[in-house]
Amino acid sequence: MASMDVSLKEMMSIDGALGAAVVDYGSGMALGTLGGSKDLDLQVAAAGNTEVIKAKLRTMDSLGLQDAIEDVLITLSGQYHIIRPMTGRGGKGLFLYLALDRGRANLAMARHQLRGIEERLEV
Repeated sequence: MASMDVSLKEMMSIDGALGAAVVDYGSGMALGTLGGSKDLDLQVAAAGNTEVIKAKLRTMDSLGLQDAIEDVLITLSGQYHIIRPMTGRGGKGLFLYLALDRGRANLAMARHQLRGIEERLEV
């Protein structure tokens, strides 16, 4: 099991990583962040992406889908944003957020690595 600090460092070691956060989607608050910049405010991203997760969960409920979100991918012209809800017993109500530079990232590899980080993270 890995601590939040270790997990954030692992997220930032993914090729192309610009910023990483562990977010409580009940409150929209980032429990931990690493990276970011003046152009990528991780606190604002945490709050905004909380609304993305809540909207998707409401939509799935309205459709009667009995499934879980693996991850949500948002592609921008220069970045990828991956939102991965945690499924482990200690991570219920949390998600991992990772922003990547699209020109330096390998999206498939980043998703694979993020899944491993999520499995090891102990909150």
